[in-house]
Amino acid sequence: MLNIHYDQIEKLKAHGESTYPEECCGLLLGKINGESKTLIEVLPTENSWDKQTADQFMTINGLQSRSSSKSSSFLIAPRLILKAQKYARDRQIDIIGVYHSHPDHQAIPSEFDRAIAWQRYSYIIISVQKGKACELKSWRLDDNHQFQPEEMLMV
Repeated sequence: MLNIHYDQIEKLKAHGESTYPEECCGLLLGKINGESKTLIEVLPTENSWDKQTADQFMTINGLQSRSSSKSSSFLIAPRLILKAQKYARDRQIDIIGVYHSHPDHQAIPSEFDRAIAWQRYSYIIISVQKGKACELKSWRLDDNHQFQPEEMLMV
């Protein structure tokens, strides 16, 4: 379960709308207590996806060619993740997940989303239809590396 505040949901939606028609992305910072996570801070990041990144992901088994367009892919640069890890550690919290938007698509993970996901994290997807955020869902990986819906509890 992911404990989340209404203001954080609004921040996620606003980020998705502001980058439309490209995907937004960012990190979720908070605390993990067993199967429960509490979101403390939404940390927007730049979408660093480009042609070089798309070409590099061609080497992942089972993945098809990826467009270099940010409208269908996202990447959080490793340097930004390291910076966020230090920021979180200094505040005695952790990176508990990743979020991104799906412009003009449902808030359902793609096969690419699944291939690059980490088991411990929550994955929030914001569906942005014609520039308006309309749906937001959280997902987590099960033991078979398949996405399952994750309950979100408003706190």
